[in-house]
Amino acid sequence: MSAPSFSSFPPSFGSFPDLGAAAGPSQQHDSRSDRDDKKKRDKTTRKGRKDGEDRGKERKGRDRNKGGEEDKRRYQERNRDDERAKEGQDRKYRGDEDVIDNTGTSKPLFYSDRKGDPLNVRYGGLHAGDIPKYHPVARGRKILGLDAAWTVVHRSAKGVEIVVWGGGRKLPQLTDSKSRTLLHSAPTRRLIASNTDKYKYDEVGGFLRISSQSQRKPDQDYRSITNTDVPPDSDYSGSSDSEVEQERSSDDESDTSPLTSLQVKLKDLEHQISEDPTAIPSWLSLLAHTLSTVPVTSKNASKARSEITLSILSRALSAHSSNRTSTRLRIKYLQAGEDIWHESKLKAEWEDAIKVGNVEIWMEWLDWRIKKAGKGLDGLVGDAERILRALQGDEMGQLRVMWRVAVAFWHAGYMERAMALFQAQAELTFEIPQSLYGLPLETQLEALEEFWDVEAFRVGESGSKGWAAWVADGSPEYRPPPRPPANENARKIDLPDIYAKWSAEEIRDDRLCVMSAGSDEQLDDPYTTILFEDIRPLLISLQSPDAKHAFRLVWLSLLGLHVPGFYAHLSPSPSEDMDDRWSSTHLASSSCLRRIFPPELANTKLITADSLAGTLVGREREYTSAFGPVKDWSYGVVDPLDGGLCGGDGKGRAMLWDKEDLEGVVDKDLVRRIFAGCRLGGIDGDDAEWDVFALAFEAAINLKGALKLSRSFLSTARESLSHWGAHARLERLRNRPDDARKVYQTVLLASATSSSRPGASLLWWDWAEMEWLIGKTEAAISVVLKSVEVEGMSGVMILRGKRALEEKMREGGGEGEEKERGAWVKLRALLDLTTSSPSAALSIFDSFSSGPAAPAAGTALHEMLTVASLTMLYHHIYTLRNPSPPGLLRHRVHESIELYPNNTIILGMFLEAEKGQGVWGRVRALMGEDVVEEEKQVKSVGRRVADAWVGSGWEKGRWKEDLERTRTGLSIAVENGRTKGSPTLWRVYLEFEIRAGELHQAKNLLFRAIGECPMEKELYLLGFGPLRSVFKSTELDHLAESMAERGIRMRRDLGEMLEEAARGDREEDSEISDDNSEYGEAEIEHRAEELRRLMPYH
Repeated sequence: MSAPSFSSFPPSFGSFPDLGAAAGPSQQHDSRSDRDDKKKRDKTTRKGRKDGEDRGKERKGRDRNKGGEEDKRRYQERNRDDERAKEGQDRKYRGDEDVIDNTGTSKPLFYSDRKGDPLNVRYGGLHAGDIPKYHPVARGRKILGLDAAWTVVHRSAKGVEIVVWGGGRKLPQLTDSKSRTLLHSAPTRRLIASNTDKYKYDEVGGFLRISSQSQRKPDQDYRSITNTDVPPDSDYSGSSDSEVEQERSSDDESDTSPLTSLQVKLKDLEHQISEDPTAIPSWLSLLAHTLSTVPVTSKNASKARSEITLSILSRALSAHSSNRTSTRLRIKYLQAGEDIWHESKLKAEWEDAIKVGNVEIWMEWLDWRIKKAGKGLDGLVGDAERILRALQGDEMGQLRVMWRVAVAFWHAGYMERAMALFQAQAELTFEIPQSLYGLPLETQLEALEEFWDVEAFRVGESGSKGWAAWVADGSPEYRPPPRPPANENARKIDLPDIYAKWSAEEIRDDRLCVMSAGSDEQLDDPYTTILFEDIRPLLISLQSPDAKHAFRLVWLSLLGLHVPGFYAHLSPSPSEDMDDRWSSTHLASSSCLRRIFPPELANTKLITADSLAGTLVGREREYTSAFGPVKDWSYGVVDPLDGGLCGGDGKGRAMLWDKEDLEGVVDKDLVRRIFAGCRLGGIDGDDAEWDVFALAFEAAINLKGALKLSRSFLSTARESLSHWGAHARLERLRNRPDDARKVYQTVLLASATSSSRPGASLLWWDWAEMEWLIGKTEAAISVVLKSVEVEGMSGVMILRGKRALEEKMREGGGEGEEKERGAWVKLRALLDLTTSSPSAALSIFDSFSSGPAAPAAGTALHEMLTVASLTMLYHHIYTLRNPSPPGLLRHRVHESIELYPNNTIILGMFLEAEKGQGVWGRVRALMGEDVVEEEKQVKSVGRRVADAWVGSGWEKGRWKEDLERTRTGLSIAVENGRTKGSPTLWRVYLEFEIRAGELHQAKNLLFRAIGECPMEKELYLLGFGPLRSVFKSTELDHLAESMAERGIRMRRDLGEMLEEAARGDREEDSEISDDNSEYGEAEIEHRAEELRRLMPYH
């Protein structure tokens, strides 16, 4: 309870002297008559005290033999008499003769200030510096003038804090454990409305007819006095009043339900399950509602929730034989068993589960094996080889396994081995010689081993020509010159603490030394040289174009170039995929953490108001961009070069990557070589999607370099509409609409490109959108009509254009044509927006999404159209500043974010819509946790990190206010079954505590994180770096030993560094001691000579 401000008490002018016109310093002295009155009062006081003493002596003599209780009572009465006399004298002294004696009432809420403020009458108030603050009494525990219930509990330089202290017991606060328990407990009382007598008046015609005159109740008949509640035809025989009352109560109870809403829901789910035991959504809903009774943050919640999960899912798996093949049920069942079962039972359950053969279960099994860290990397390679044999024929599944193993290598510190794996796979996929086409994989691997042992330049290295070129040259024996170490020119780290220095050097070398070294290079670290046998069991055969393209994007993701939604794109069931737990490594990078938690947060002070001319005013709220550092949406929803929401400000801010995403994350030259080495090429533009990613990467670095690269692509693919569209988008990012318009006119009008040609609709939409966003509405309408070969802008032509666009929307629908259909839908909606209203444009999207050929909710096309409708409305309201109902976008966004909670584009629009509305409960509810977490509302790793950013980095100055809310969200995230075991979330959680200054709490979290993710080298290094001040040297030695036991790579032995430092200290001490000893011997010799000289008989 906060302390009231005493300076805000209303002034009581009765406590100040009368400041009339004649008031002045000269009148403050007592007159002669006043001095005489004072002498009389003093004499009366002395006389009263003497009389009281005499009366006390007489009573003492009379009542000598009476009990002590009587003496005590009379003593108190005598003191009260004295107090009454003193109060009367004070009242006369103040001149308040007419004041009624209020002895026994509460004390006044003020005390006399005899000086006062002489200017309070002139200015109509007291000066803040002249108002008495407070006067402590009773040894500082009470405040003079306040009621006795108020007690001082804290004193500081700024004031005191008081609370109501009743009965010697402190009242509970919201932060107490008892209060938390009460808030988490289930409600014990309910307000249930009756089905009858809802209103006092009857509803007639949809409204309540209220009479202006009170109706007189008719006189009761004499028969209705006793049997009002008994029907005339009943056999009522004069029951007692208790029976009638019991019947009434039973009737009332039948009108309500004795069950809570949760119990009613559970009862309905049990009924659904009994009718259809194979209903997997019903089983999952039953599990979610049952788990809602045990909060994640409660004590022993993990074990209790696991027991509940095992109880329900064991019923589900045994209810029907088909349920045992359900991936979601199996995974949840096994995750819950990890906290309860013995290791032998858990292993048996996993062996039974992987017999289903589902790739999702295999991936979860591999994660479980990595978490155990039993046999190190050798055991990991053996487990991956087992999965690859089981997934023969599933190229995407095998690619996911290879990606997971490479990430495990990278996180354990073996970057060279992960890079060598992808280099070998790239040679096998893109540079295989013609003579080896169609041969078995083992034969190809034997031939690739010869090329690998020669140690020629490989894909990703400077000067690489490829395996096929090496074979064409006759397979020469090639020995490249020794390469200098990658960290040779790195900045030298000089820290006084050996542990911190070792950690900084490890982090630097892990970032720089990612390419393998040659066998003839003299290096102290043997893990820098990668033999072919180290990676051969993990190489796979990729034949389909989709698998080859996916492999290239996996390589980019490993290097830190995040492609939103790509991890789910590889899965046959994206809703069940949970690969983002280990693939979202970009969110744990130093540059991304700086954007999530700005560095000034640790020193931010909580300031809620400012003052202007002495008046308190609310602080102006400052926000960063609502489209924050977390980018998460389904694959293909947004074009890599789309910069609509970021604005074409000439800085190359595309939605996929920007300069901040590339800062300190990846080796730019290495990525350029990968883009060049893995390009399929061709004059037909079949590899346009890969080239667009390359242009997006160059645009994030430098737009001029991206335009130069685009021209080189167009020189070999002049007929590719995708390449021309990418070039025009680059011009738009440069804020050059005229140059982009020339591209569109040349490609679409001058060359008479047919609208049915693949990719033409995308260019028409890009052109129309550009004209609309720069404010040329008529030009945009003309472009939309020209896309369906309609000339003119009259009303008839517009109607004809709408009909033609609707026919285009209904055409196609095959695989790979989602973007084409989406472009026609957006053109049709833009035509309605520019000629009619925003509601008409939204109706186009709604009609297409609900038609007979509509995409299903949750698919990439449906999400793309949802984002397109919101983007169009956002530009109409915020970019072009058109008048629109304020709730139009907000209502649409609320519906969309419930359907796609992990889409950060929709999240950004939600935050923009809530700006300035004052309904912050919606934002906080969005960041919070639902009591019942349905499957469609489960938050991904990216969404969890985005919630942390909303609470810390979106609105400036709210770091302290949302501190506990952000901490609670992260603590729930690391315990949630969907995101549990994610090293990215643990890294974000630890960074949050470090920025908040809670180093001891971060230390405890670090041990938990290492237990969940034992193969994460970066987590161990936090104890040596940012948390060094709270770790002892012995604890750090134990951490280093744990790293060695689990097979985590240490490029330099920590023990050797400590020995070198100790040896250097000993040598330095010995030098100092030698200098001191030399000085001491000379001094001794000098003194001896002096003593001999002074001897008398020398």
